[in-house]
Amino acid sequence: MASRIRKGDTVVVLRGRERGKTGEVIKVLKEENKVIVKDVNIVKKHVKGIPNVREGGIYEIEAPLHISNVMLLCPKCNKPTRVGFRVQWEGGILKKYRYCKKCNENIDLVRTKERVKV
Repeated sequence: MASRIRKGDTVVVLRGRERGKTGEVIKVLKEENKVIVKDVNIVKKHVKGIPNVREGGIYEIEAPLHISNVMLLCPKCNKPTRVGFRVQWEGGILKKYRYCKKCNENIDLVRTKERVKV
């Protein structure tokens, strides 16, 4: 099944201490149902140094957020929205789109499939 939130999407955080912040999705952790959003949910991680590899210290990294706590920001209407899927036939090719449920506009193309000749 196609994911409702993908890498590169702009999302708004709905719950938690980071509520109201927006950012771009850096990574989607599909098995854990989590996303990592750029400059959101910053935590400090204590790292031990390894000679000739990395320097030890306290690093600030983005921690994952549960996917249910973020909502896609529609690029057309610029509002947080739920995402739906739409399938359309165009010239003998089946196309699957993600679409905004507020403004009913297509967000992007998910995949295409050619019609099988019988």
